[in-house]
Amino acid sequence: MNAPLEIVAYVENMLSEWKEKHPGYDTYASGIVMMNGAFASSSMKDMGTLVPLMFLIILLMVFLTTRSISSMLASLIVLFFSIGTAMGIAGWMGVELTGPSTSAPTMIMTLAIADSIHLLVTMLQLMRSGTPKKEAIVESIRINFMPVFITSITTIIGFLTLNFAEGTPFHDLGNITAIGVAAAFFFSVFLLPALVAILPFKVKVRKTKEGKTPLLDKLANIVIHNHKKILVVSILVVAGISFLSTKNELNNQFVKFFDESVPFRTDTDFISDNLTGIYNIEYSLGAGGEDQISDPAYLKKLNEFEMWFKEQPEVIHVNSFSEVMRRVNASMHGDDINYYKVPSNKQQAAQFLLLYEMSLPYGLDLNNQINVDKSETRFTVTTENVSSNEMMALTARAEQWLRDNAPESMFSYGISTTLMFSHITKTNMDSMLQSGFGALILISFILIFALRSFKYGIISLLPNVTPIAVAFGIWYLLSGEINMALAVVLGMTLGIVVDDTIHLLSKYIRARREMNKSPEDAVRYAFNTVGRAIIVTTVVLIAGFSILIQSSFGFNSDMGKLTAITIAVALILDLLMLPALLLTIDKMTSKNNQ
Repeated sequence: MNAPLEIVAYVENMLSEWKEKHPGYDTYASGIVMMNGAFASSSMKDMGTLVPLMFLIILLMVFLTTRSISSMLASLIVLFFSIGTAMGIAGWMGVELTGPSTSAPTMIMTLAIADSIHLLVTMLQLMRSGTPKKEAIVESIRINFMPVFITSITTIIGFLTLNFAEGTPFHDLGNITAIGVAAAFFFSVFLLPALVAILPFKVKVRKTKEGKTPLLDKLANIVIHNHKKILVVSILVVAGISFLSTKNELNNQFVKFFDESVPFRTDTDFISDNLTGIYNIEYSLGAGGEDQISDPAYLKKLNEFEMWFKEQPEVIHVNSFSEVMRRVNASMHGDDINYYKVPSNKQQAAQFLLLYEMSLPYGLDLNNQINVDKSETRFTVTTENVSSNEMMALTARAEQWLRDNAPESMFSYGISTTLMFSHITKTNMDSMLQSGFGALILISFILIFALRSFKYGIISLLPNVTPIAVAFGIWYLLSGEINMALAVVLGMTLGIVVDDTIHLLSKYIRARREMNKSPEDAVRYAFNTVGRAIIVTTVVLIAGFSILIQSSFGFNSDMGKLTAITIAVALILDLLMLPALLLTIDKMTSKNNQ
């Protein structure tokens, strides 16, 4: 059993016994241990509820979009095999499931089904047009193999960038999902066609009525006739919303990682509102040598540092050795308020400290504040529920104060769990931006090679990058705060949003090269052949990541929400901005060639 869960179970049992003996009292449990226990229990809860719910949503979406029980069954087998492969390999590698990594099965499900849907939708479209099943399967694989392969590669690259994030759980999430995506490609291309060939499929041959224009044809015509206006408006809207993304504030309040259905959240909120804050900063302040903590010069600087912190608006309480010496000094002088100050004589201060320590009961000594050789003291600052930026700014000011006003031996960096999360978030954002830029370059080279066109490879960059920037801009309007989970969404979604772009571009280029169609007819062809599939896969992806929103664990719910927004934006831009961009550039190229 997980160690935090064992401790939490013991504490909960102890509290239960207390409530039975003292029914008139309420008990509240908080702290780092209880938080770790909440992480573990929330992860287990998600595995037991969200994953089964995800299976139901996926199967329902496949059935509604294909109207075929056989398609649903074949997709289900591909999902089971993909998840089983990824989780099995992770188990052999000794990966332990944590809060972030428990969402890997859900992500694999949503990503694995995308490959299957592209193959199934194309096959069913061909069968409805009169093509025999086996020929339809072969043609579907021929048309979709390269786009599905490229999307799988780019998605794997995107998730592997999580290895540049701070924190092993995010490495595990990226690696498990990348393995699952690779397995999904293999099973979709090799297993799915075999299953489809065996399973019965009843498809009615349909003919389009004269004068009736399908919905995607109407959308294609709107884009074609208004491509310049759409391109200008898209660029302006994207630029405006993307600018808002820079205004998001880094903020990690680990209490808010959980919703109010988690006891740790409600208990901690009560303690914060009625007793004290739970965010703190710890310092180990050196006195310059053994037995030097009684030096009046050290005590004076310690006292000044304490007073400086108390003047800061974010601070609730300061626990310092100088406060102990002030109280002892006053007590030794008959509780005279005039002596509520640090002693000015070293021998006197040392005697007061010795007398105070000897008078304390066993277990209540100062070992938690003073080291063994009395060369350093512990300095603890309790703050309000401040943002990550405010916490880092406060510690930066404190460190600067020590540099400017205290001796070198007294300097110390502030440490705490809150600070750790704050710095991890900032480091994650920096590393994700760098690795994301590198992944984008690599993906661009892959697209240029796969599409056999430098022009189209460069054009694909715009609809691949802008959805992420727009999504973070929308997030600013919704929340304005980025936590550690959201910092990894950039790298994670980079490979996913490439999916729609590749499928549309590949069909557009195929129409231009193989069929010698005009730019307008190529757009219509792309919309008709792959438009329905990318809409369906986007809906499935959004539904899948929306399941994560139901998680009581803020890491997963926020990550699911922002990812769903990113995927929705990617679809809109791929259906509007990308074809408008292609039409504008290809028409300009045609005019220049004439």
